[in-house]
Amino acid sequence: MSRPRSIDRDSVLDVAESIVVERGVSELTFDAVAKGAGITKGGVQSCFGTKEGLVAAMLDRWNLAYEAEKASLASQAGQEDLTATERHVRVTATAHSLNTRSASLLAALLQSREQVSGIRAWYAAQFAQIDATTDDGRRARLAFLATEGAFMLRYLGLADIGDATWREIFQDIGRCAAPQHTTPARQRS
Repeated sequence: MSRPRSIDRDSVLDVAESIVVERGVSELTFDAVAKGAGITKGGVQSCFGTKEGLVAAMLDRWNLAYEAEKASLASQAGQEDLTATERHVRVTATAHSLNTRSASLLAALLQSREQVSGIRAWYAAQFAQIDATTDDGRRARLAFLATEGAFMLRYLGLADIGDATWREIFQDIGRCAAPQHTTPARQRS
């Protein structure tokens, strides 16, 4: 009797991501993933349970890659003192492959209310790292929002932003994100 073949989850996730990127989220089915991965639909289901489980696994893998990019940046000489917002700005400015994956995942996630809660939690964690009671914190929050806006416009295909313009935008955002060690923000009346 032959031993059951093990399924490489990362390879299956690669296939799922390529389906979303190349054909759109509506084509992400267990059947399509199984055919692309050379396994059975039951094999896909045994790995991920449901389509939502598959999408969640794709998001988890993206988040690990994103955190690894930020950690790599923080470990480089002269970069260890960057704030969380500055690291986010720099990773988004330079990690084009990761950005393409992220945009595809966002498109997939926005189709499921259950998955949107994961995105909201991620954003809540990002905002929790920003102290908006200071001028530096308010600038950091603005830089974070500008980063996300530029990302959405470019990677969801809503605006044609060439590489040179992209670099200019992120130079501006980077200046906004850099702490200037100012006083607490003025109280609004």
